[in-house]
Amino acid sequence: YAAAKLRQQESKSVLATFRENYEFELDDFQVAACKSLEQGFGVLVAAPTGAGKTVVGEFAIYLGQQQSKKTFYTTPIKALSNQKFNELVERYGSENVGLLTGDVSVNGEAPIVVMTTEVLRNMLYVGSSTLLNLGHVVMDEVHYLADRSRGAVWEEVILRLPESVAITALSATVSNAEEFGAWLESVRGNTDVVVEEHRPVPLWQLVAAENKLHDLFIDESQKKVNSELIRLARQQQQFTRPGNRNRRNFSRFTPYRDGLIKLMDSESLLPAIWFIFSRKGCDQAVDQMLSLNLRLTNNQEAQEIREYAESEIRDLPGADLVALEADDWLQALTNGYAAHHAGLIPRFKIIVENLFQRGLLKVVFATETLALGINMPARSVVLEKLSKWNGDGHVNLTAGEYTQLTGRAGRRGIDDEGNAIVLWQDDLDPLSLAGLASTRTYPLKSSFKPGYTMAVNTIENIGYDRTAELIGFSFAQYQADAGVLGLNAKLEKQQSGLAGYRESMECHLGDFFEYAELRERLSQTEKTAASSNRQLIDQMSVSDMQDLEPGDVVLIQAGRKTAPAVVLEVLMAFGEDPRAYVLTINKEVRKVRASDFAGEIRPLTRIKIPQGFDSRSNKAKALLINKMRQHAYDVRPARVKAPKNHDVENQISMVRSEIKSHPCHGCDKREDHARWGERFFKLKREIDALENQISTSTNVLTREFRQVSEVLVELGYLDGIGQAAKVTQSGQLLRNLHSENALLLAEGIQQKVFDGL
Repeated sequence: YAAAKLRQQESKSVLATFRENYEFELDDFQVAACKSLEQGFGVLVAAPTGAGKTVVGEFAIYLGQQQSKKTFYTTPIKALSNQKFNELVERYGSENVGLLTGDVSVNGEAPIVVMTTEVLRNMLYVGSSTLLNLGHVVMDEVHYLADRSRGAVWEEVILRLPESVAITALSATVSNAEEFGAWLESVRGNTDVVVEEHRPVPLWQLVAAENKLHDLFIDESQKKVNSELIRLARQQQQFTRPGNRNRRNFSRFTPYRDGLIKLMDSESLLPAIWFIFSRKGCDQAVDQMLSLNLRLTNNQEAQEIREYAESEIRDLPGADLVALEADDWLQALTNGYAAHHAGLIPRFKIIVENLFQRGLLKVVFATETLALGINMPARSVVLEKLSKWNGDGHVNLTAGEYTQLTGRAGRRGIDDEGNAIVLWQDDLDPLSLAGLASTRTYPLKSSFKPGYTMAVNTIENIGYDRTAELIGFSFAQYQADAGVLGLNAKLEKQQSGLAGYRESMECHLGDFFEYAELRERLSQTEKTAASSNRQLIDQMSVSDMQDLEPGDVVLIQAGRKTAPAVVLEVLMAFGEDPRAYVLTINKEVRKVRASDFAGEIRPLTRIKIPQGFDSRSNKAKALLINKMRQHAYDVRPARVKAPKNHDVENQISMVRSEIKSHPCHGCDKREDHARWGERFFKLKREIDALENQISTSTNVLTREFRQVSEVLVELGYLDGIGQAAKVTQSGQLLRNLHSENALLLAEGIQQKVFDGL
């Protein structure tokens, strides 16, 4: 009876009518999340790529329509916004759906508006009237808040949205979803966390090597790595060893792009997304396939592609088409492949996306932005490399990034399985790749930091004190505070141990703690003096080291002994002490600093280094060492002495006198007590370090906000700090600059750096 009654209630729910729009049954996690939304809760859905999280977002839109409330659907990139806009127009009609991406503004006051997250943040800054009657905000790809440069925007939006707005946060699988959900609840009110770990389409991990596709794992549990790949890695190491005369700069096991594509085509593994972490690299890959005259489409597909693409670009001027090299672009499309990246004009990108969705394109060479929820599912994903440029340098993909990229493989309802293919590279380690592919823990870490534009905007809207309070509620501070809880527990434990050590050092002759303090003070003063002495010697030696030249024979420390070495090169790096490469008597090439020399840095003699000397050649090194041996033995190093610090020496002498005159100095168990004292002070130093760590972790973002504000005051963008803080006329300019270099741009504008450009 209870079950029947529940079914009757559910049949009258908004969710019941929503489910009628879908031909398939909703998964349990989708139903659970939708029920939470209908009950008025916010929701965080963490599920694998391709599991169907967007259904929950679509229910939030449907619910908003039933409640006569506005719904915003936010995404991290314009391409995803464009795609979602087109999908929603089909369902709700063009009059009910708007699009705001910065580039495009369509029907912005519609009841459903798709936008990039930055657009919503800027609306909140200016108090836009578009926010009136807003009931729901869907934050697609919310895990993007970990992004170093743009992630702070997501937290700003979550913190600034009115309390009446329900947030539907859709995230890729993260291992700390509960932590993120708890933070959402603390700042937004009731929030349910729905986690789904099952991937609807199984994913096979493959490595392309020697024009074959090798399974990365040879067991279903994905733990045992294919021994054939390990054998190839060993062969590769031998092949690229420095001493190998046949050494090359590339791997002989890496397949050519066209060869791998043909192999995938023959094994029915297309369509595929081929990730290359470079816009230029994607374009070059297309050019390469064109030059090889690779064709992946039949005549009917080629005709359909050309007719559609030509109809979509017919209105573009001929000069523009020439500038865009549209003929080559069209030919590549007709052949069944294309590039997709932020450098393409929006029209071209949309055409590529639509053709891929229709199954007409077989390969798309793409940058990682294509992994951010854009509905371009493929049977396979190819990763050309496992590293990418992050703005500062080349870094390896994280397990989360790898999962996000490979998650595009396997189309639900179309494919029985997906395929993640990694191209063999000369530095590929199959065991490391296996660790990357099998990792299931991707913690979401906040990248939030108070910025200059954020500071002037929030201070203008809600004042300095409220802004500081808001920053204190950020996910970044929440995570920092969680870490402090563990540190506090450790601190309490250590403090109880400290009391026990103090009791153990009691002495019947007097206050042994006072005596132990004297010994500790002597020990620390002697260490400080020794360190200072070493620094003085190093400073005296640096100038001598600058005078060294290649061929100088010098003495260096070799453990406890000294040994001769010949200088090969002296390096002078900006802002650093000089370093030198030397050849030791043991045929070892070492990089040494001033502190590595034995005594004074002075050449014992100078020998000639042969022209074209090869430091990798054992024969060349042996000849040079024989030359060095003729001159360098039986020489003792002259020790460098730093000038005496009489104040420190007097201080040490006085403490020693106090120790000897103390009553506890005569105790027959003095050293037993002293050992407890040493433990006490060692633990005390650890406690001090912990307290300092706790202090620096507490309110760290509020302190950083104050520092940002002080810079803004100094440069004239703010007038005052605290309750009286006001945004100046210059600050009003900065409010409208949204860039990683906003302050630099504002200074450039005000100092007329850009005038005349």
